[in-house]
Amino acid sequence: MDQDSNNSEDESVGPSEEPSEDEWAIHPASLPPGLSDAEAVELLWQVRAQRRQTSPDLPETVTKLIATDGSVLYLVGTAHFSDSSKKDVAMTIRAVQPDVVVVELCQYRVSMLKMDESTLLKEAKDINLEKVQQAIKQNGVMSGLMQILLLKVSAHITEQLGMAPGGEFREAFKEAGRVPFCKFHLGDRPIPVTFKRAIAALSLWQKARLAWGLCFLSDPISKEDVEKCKQKDLLEQTMSEMIGEFPALHQTIVAERDIYLTHTLRQAARCVEAPPNAQKVPAVVVGVVGMGHVPGIERNWDKSLNIHEIMSVAPPSRFNWVLCTVLKGGMMGLLGYACYRAGGSIGRVLLSIPAVQSLLENLQPPAA
Repeated sequence: MDQDSNNSEDESVGPSEEPSEDEWAIHPASLPPGLSDAEAVELLWQVRAQRRQTSPDLPETVTKLIATDGSVLYLVGTAHFSDSSKKDVAMTIRAVQPDVVVVELCQYRVSMLKMDESTLLKEAKDINLEKVQQAIKQNGVMSGLMQILLLKVSAHITEQLGMAPGGEFREAFKEAGRVPFCKFHLGDRPIPVTFKRAIAALSLWQKARLAWGLCFLSDPISKEDVEKCKQKDLLEQTMSEMIGEFPALHQTIVAERDIYLTHTLRQAARCVEAPPNAQKVPAVVVGVVGMGHVPGIERNWDKSLNIHEIMSVAPPSRFNWVLCTVLKGGMMGLLGYACYRAGGSIGRVLLSIPAVQSLLENLQPPAA
C-alpha cells in the first residue's frame, strides 16, 4: 500500500508543540502561478529537502541503520499502547521528511489505520461470533481459534488502559500524508502465515496449555507499566512471559517476523529518483515497529535472508496427522471453552460451524 502526499511540515516547530495541519501543509494556492507539472514537482522536492534535518535530535527509541547504497533507515521502536510512542513517531517523521514510511502491519490489519480511536476501542473489547467466523475462515479452525485467544490478550490490555492499540501506526499514516512524495508501506508478514506456522510448530499438548494461559489472563496493567516497557513492547512482553517455555512459538511469532520486517525495510531503503533528471539519490526511510523487534532487525540488517523459508507451512508428518485426528476433538472442546470464556456465547456457537460439525462426525465411531 502506497500513499503519496502533497503536504509537508515546518521543522522549526518544536516537538513539544502541537501545530495544526494548516501550519504544516503546503497548499496548492501557495505555489507560484503558471508552473508546469514538472516545475511543481521539482519545487516541492526542493521544499522537502530544505525541511529535512541532516543531523536530527531524535528520541532514544530511534535506531539509525545505513543501507549499502547509502540510504538511511530511522527505526522507531514503540510500545503499541503508548501515547509517548505516538509522539516519537510524529517527531521523527517531521524531522527527517522521509521518502518512505514502513509500519509493522500487514494487509489483514490495515483497517486500523483509518478507524477512529473510539471505534477501535469498542472493536478491541468486542470479541463476537462474527470475529470468530472470520478468523476461522481466514486461518482454519485451529489457527483461527488461537487468533481469537491472542486477540483476547490485546483486549485485556485495551480494557485495562482504556486505550486502543496501534496508535503509533495511525500517527505514522497521518504524518506521512503531510510529507511530499512520501510512500506508505505495510511491512509485516501476513498474519495467516504467522498463525499457521505458529500452530504447526506446537504439539497438541502445548496448544492446550497456551490456550489455557491466554484464556485466564487477568493480571492488571497500568499506563506506567506500558511506559516501562518502552525497552520491550508490552504485548510481546506479556506474550513472552506465557510462551517462554515454547521456543518454537517465539521463533515463529517474533524471530521470523524480525527477518520479514528486515527484508521489507531493506526493500524500502533503496535509492530514489530525484527531479528534474531522475538522478538516483539515497532514500530516507522511517520504520515503525514494536520495540521487541528492534534488536532482531539490527542483527539481521547486514545478513543474507531467505524469505521463502518463513513464508511456507510444512505439511504435518503421518504420525502427527494420525495423532491430530484422534485428539483434535478434545482440543476443539478445550479451545471452544476458552473462546466461550473470552466472549460470551462463542463456545456454544462453535458447534454450528460446518468445519466443526464435519470434524465431530469424523470422530464418531461407526454404527454397529
